[in-house]
Amino acid sequence: MLATIPSGVVEGVDGVAVTVEVHQSSGLPSYALAGLPDAACRESRDRVRAAILCSGLKWPPARLTVNLAPSAIRKQGAGLDLAIALGVLVASKQLTPEQVKGLGASGELGLDGSVRHVPGLVSIAGAVQCDELIVPLSGAQEAHCVRPGTVRAVANLRELYEALAGFGVLPPLVQTSEAPDLGPLLPDLADVRDQPMARMALEVAAAGGHHLLMVGPPGAGKTMLAKRMAGLLPPLTAADALMVTRVHSVAGLIVPSDGLVRHPPFRAPHHGASAVAMIGGGSGSIRPGEVSTSHAGVLFLDEVGEFPVAVLEALRQPLEEGVVRVSRAHSSVTLPARFQLVGAMNPCPCGQGGEDGQCRCSDAARARYARRLSAPLLDRFDLRIDIRAPDPMVLLDGPPEESTAEVAPRVARVRQLAAERGVESNAVMTAEQLDEFAPLAPSGRRALEQSLRKRSLTGRGLKRIRCVARTIADLEDERRQVDDRAIVKALSLRANLGSVIGQGTR
Repeated sequence: MLATIPSGVVEGVDGVAVTVEVHQSSGLPSYALAGLPDAACRESRDRVRAAILCSGLKWPPARLTVNLAPSAIRKQGAGLDLAIALGVLVASKQLTPEQVKGLGASGELGLDGSVRHVPGLVSIAGAVQCDELIVPLSGAQEAHCVRPGTVRAVANLRELYEALAGFGVLPPLVQTSEAPDLGPLLPDLADVRDQPMARMALEVAAAGGHHLLMVGPPGAGKTMLAKRMAGLLPPLTAADALMVTRVHSVAGLIVPSDGLVRHPPFRAPHHGASAVAMIGGGSGSIRPGEVSTSHAGVLFLDEVGEFPVAVLEALRQPLEEGVVRVSRAHSSVTLPARFQLVGAMNPCPCGQGGEDGQCRCSDAARARYARRLSAPLLDRFDLRIDIRAPDPMVLLDGPPEESTAEVAPRVARVRQLAAERGVESNAVMTAEQLDEFAPLAPSGRRALEQSLRKRSLTGRGLKRIRCVARTIADLEDERRQVDDRAIVKALSLRANLGSVIGQGTR
């Protein structure tokens, strides 16, 4: 007898529909699995057999052939266990085809028959072709957010069997969580004192989606500033929320209780991260890297000068295109990677470069440190600021600064203006859009001409300066032409850090 159960697997961050076909025939008892399964998938025989027996059901003493169609796609993970178990029960006539008609299934089986969560359930749920989908209890809200009203959650195989066989009742359809996720408690910008230039750069970066690099000695507040970036950003759009949730689900990160990530992610990998950990990939299955898990959010590289050069150079393509393409011998996938890059670094290896002649680094050490950030990568930072240590008296007795709650509405207003222009943020405007939405006033054109004549700007830098100037003008409620005030401010926020990075006084 033949049984078919719809299910799905993950490829990259996308779901792929899979039909699990189980055929039982006479002959010596055996179990054959076809359809390019990986090691975890091939081990399903032992898990499914033990789960069926521990659930008080029968494992058929016959020849079982399981096919995972389409056969040309590699199947990874244990998410097909539940579908295989249902197929075995139907093929062995413990259930009838009518009892599972229109049902799909995704979940890993424990040896005791429990149904466990699988990574990427958000993507799988969107791909499975069925009327109703059976999922683990722990993944109910994840699946519900992509196919509301068609998801049922079960705790174990015995419970599902009794409901389908008519001895029990199918679990109710999953409903939207009554307690929406309020997001993480983020640090307040009011904690940052005596850093007017850095605070302005952070607000401009958040409002326009610009990349930011901060250079300064230890304790100046670089990390403190970066951690407050995510709190300034507005909530994710519906499309971004769904994509970020899919990426986090595939990566095995914690998904909120209501099943949807609604707040921009903030990722801060250690400087020992490898290129695969940063970009994504892997020898077996292709997993999202840090550039993808920070999609639509912030990727913070603390001590950016300590990251391997190969890792930093690998960021150049995602920064330009907003995606990363990972190719392996068996597959090639495209992962989302549109993020804001925030970097923080010391001026030299010892951190004291330029601070009252206290630098202890050798000339060779400073030269190696300066080469960590290549000119093409440095050119991709729209904002580059030199941060100095704050005044101790201001830290102790200074007046209160603006809080995140005061700055965030201005950031949201500029983001809304960008959306009205048809772009996600000012940082991604094309040359044609700049000519339309950020025309240069005569004074602004003269200020740019002077910088170009000094050869302090590349062609890419010219476009980015205009984008930053448009953001500054938006923050100042200037809706028309970009004048010299906005251009000069944008240029001041794009300092030539080549004279700071890797330099010290001896």
